[in-house]
Amino acid sequence: MSQTEKELSTEERLRAEIEELKRQLEQQQSQLQHAAPPPPSRMTLGAVSFIGLIAVIGAFFAGYVPHQKREHILIAEAKTASETRPSVTVAPVRRATAKVELTLPGNIQAVAEAPVLARADGYIKKRYVDIGDRVKAGQLLAELEAPELDQQVQQARASVDQSRSELEAANANLEQGKANEELARVTAARWNNLVAKGAVSRQENDQYQTQFKAQASSVQSLQKAVAAARSNVSAGEANLARLAELQSYEKVRAPFGGVITLRNIDVGTLVTNSNTLLYRIAQTNMLRTYINVPQSDADAVRVGQPAILSIPDLPGRQFRGAVTRTANALDPATRTLLVEVQVPNSEGTLLPGTYCQVSLTAPRSNPPLLIPGDTLVVRPDGTQVALVGNDQSVHFQRIKLGRDYGDQIEVVAGLQEGQRVVVNPGDTVRDGVQVNPMLLKEKAQASSVLGGGPPSAGH
Repeated sequence: MSQTEKELSTEERLRAEIEELKRQLEQQQSQLQHAAPPPPSRMTLGAVSFIGLIAVIGAFFAGYVPHQKREHILIAEAKTASETRPSVTVAPVRRATAKVELTLPGNIQAVAEAPVLARADGYIKKRYVDIGDRVKAGQLLAELEAPELDQQVQQARASVDQSRSELEAANANLEQGKANEELARVTAARWNNLVAKGAVSRQENDQYQTQFKAQASSVQSLQKAVAAARSNVSAGEANLARLAELQSYEKVRAPFGGVITLRNIDVGTLVTNSNTLLYRIAQTNMLRTYINVPQSDADAVRVGQPAILSIPDLPGRQFRGAVTRTANALDPATRTLLVEVQVPNSEGTLLPGTYCQVSLTAPRSNPPLLIPGDTLVVRPDGTQVALVGNDQSVHFQRIKLGRDYGDQIEVVAGLQEGQRVVVNPGDTVRDGVQVNPMLLKEKAQASSVLGGGPPSAGH
């Protein structure tokens, strides 16, 4: 029998006893009415008082005590219902800081880097540098041996000498032609005077006049021959200069000061013009890296903005640089802005090709909302989060996400600052269910007090 049934049976028994006492009292009163009642004795009065006291006590136990018991039962049931609510970890929706900390990956490159190729065909006669050597601009790196090129240079010199001799011969012929022209002119003038005086015939005069014209044409031809010879000399000298320039490429020199990062030759190696890579040289006193800034933060990057480079292999060390230029246009494939960051490297600590992380600090006018990354619930109808309202009930809300920072995620739409979201909601978290929310810090403190260790990821 339950506690409630026991209390009801006690109440009924007390009521029955009270009714029996009332009935006996009525019988005694009816008997006293028919007979002259003797004065009540002290025992009778005591019995009546005792009966009244019992009636009052019975009424107390019949009314107040069961009501009090029922209130205790309801309170216990409410407490049990409260204790059976699932406990969930909640985190407030907060707004990001006014300054964005961008950490983007990049690869360190030399500001100036160039391959050194062979400009002449031949064999490596001698090399003077190797990988890791620091060289100056114009320093001799290697020498080539090119016999065929040397023969071509000698042949070109001989051709130039021959052309010059031909030019001298043409000039001599021109001078002789001019002398013959002058003699023919004087003779023609004399014969014109003799014809005017009638001393000679016109036929003889016409003959000398024709000789003069022939000598004049011959001089013009000789002048053109001289010009052609002079052109041949110029062509021969140009060819000689070209071959001499190629011959100078037998001595390979550094285009600028830097470090030899690659050597691809050895003594005796056959090289071909513009095809064989001899060395690769890099200028490492100033390095650069390229990063891709997302579209949402592209307007916050400016030329001259400070940047900090960190290398995973050099923990605790930071290298300060600056933004030197931007593409001023977004890549349509990735929606990112290409940014170049340069950093001094006078000590040579940084090496080209090293992976680095570039940190930029940029202000933003409208900081986004942030939620923990493990609060998302991905469903067929979209991405949602479980909100806990002021009435401690759960409501699932669809949201629109922004950038993913790993442990934190931007929320573009769907939430307001200060709302509480359930961290890693489990199967017990359903729409409309009553829960006991606990903030992350509160849960960590409770676990520490109970000796339970660090809080679990979810409920």
